[in-house]
Amino acid sequence: MIKKIKENCFAYLLVLPAFLVVMLVVAYPIVAAVIKSFQNSDTGKFTLENYTFFFTEPVQRQNLLFTLLVVFATVAIAIVLAYILSLYLRFIKSPISRVIGTLYLLPRFVPGLCAVYAMITIIRDSGLINRISQVLGMDIKLGMMYHGSGLIMMNLWFNIPFAALMITAGLGTIPDSIIEASYDVGASKWKTFTTMILPLSIKDVVIAATFVFMSNVGSFTTPYLMGGNSPKMLGIALFDQFNKYLNYERAAALSVIMFLICAVSAGVYIYTNLHEDEWQK
Repeated sequence: MIKKIKENCFAYLLVLPAFLVVMLVVAYPIVAAVIKSFQNSDTGKFTLENYTFFFTEPVQRQNLLFTLLVVFATVAIAIVLAYILSLYLRFIKSPISRVIGTLYLLPRFVPGLCAVYAMITIIRDSGLINRISQVLGMDIKLGMMYHGSGLIMMNLWFNIPFAALMITAGLGTIPDSIIEASYDVGASKWKTFTTMILPLSIKDVVIAATFVFMSNVGSFTTPYLMGGNSPKMLGIALFDQFNKYLNYERAAALSVIMFLICAVSAGVYIYTNLHEDEWQK
């Protein structure tokens, strides 16, 4: 008994340094931010005004709704296109599919700042598309700069390869024998997809959607360079509160709000993984 206690204590001692580091660099900042979010900027007393500000002030409420609109649009479009791409890469065996399978992850290796500036030079009103159109006797101005559509397009550039990577990995676990057996009993391609492929891959689709959602709620680089002055993404609104207005209490409150929004997606992710057996059934 004493030997077992000593072994357990020794194991805990080995884990203790890593645990303390996590508490210092992760847990403590989170707890400190939550506490500060409930403090008045002048008196330091407990208050809810930092939270009510973001839900009652029209500009801040518009920022919140705009962020959710951009994020949900990004998730929906990215997941649909990534799923189609993953199906093509998984079930179509051709030289073109092999080339696409090699190159579709290339955007993941391009620095975000470089990618955004490259997109700006193409879609801005005086960019590449506009110049080509002028050569053809037209004057095409996409109007995507400083607009939500431009943010969504740039987000898709980042997120489609990432989502496709996760979904393709899930589709790769589906045995070919299942698909062949479905065809052998006379099922059509659509029936095989809806009854076999989609149910077996939906878990990976949900997980990919949660990651895309969380990565875009607090995005900063793209909305900072391509977003307009109003409305703003929450990442830019947080930057303004912290650096421009020096209101750290409101910045902390907005951080908590963004965390709670992401927590919904994180809850879906955890639920999906905890009920893996149900997904398989």
